[in-house]
Amino acid sequence: MRKTIHFTKAIWNEEELGLLSEHPVSLSTVKASGQMIVDSDQKAFVYLAEENDEFIYLYIHESVWAELQTAMGKGASLFAIGADARLQLSNWNEELSYLINNIEGNSNYGEEMVEAVEKIFLHQ
Repeated sequence: MRKTIHFTKAIWNEEELGLLSEHPVSLSTVKASGQMIVDSDQKAFVYLAEENDEFIYLYIHESVWAELQTAMGKGASLFAIGADARLQLSNWNEELSYLINNIEGNSNYGEEMVEAVEKIFLHQ
């Protein structure tokens, strides 16, 4: 079974953006992979992390995309905040930029995903 963590809230701490999950989660043994993918059915960007040689899918939902856009503009660091540790999401800015450019006008991602990404990240 695939392990997923859903991040729906974001908080700023100086020049860092922290992502908060719906429920407290342990991140002390989780490692960042530096890779992101898209789940257009869930309308989310998904950061891939690893724990004990297995992927953990960190879902970054639309409710925090506006904060991600701000963080991209500032070149801010991005962290997943767990109950016991913070995980720096390395390479997130480059990965997200690549995905946004891929999604723009691309119906393969689904109309809702394309519209949401374009509205928040491209038409400000």
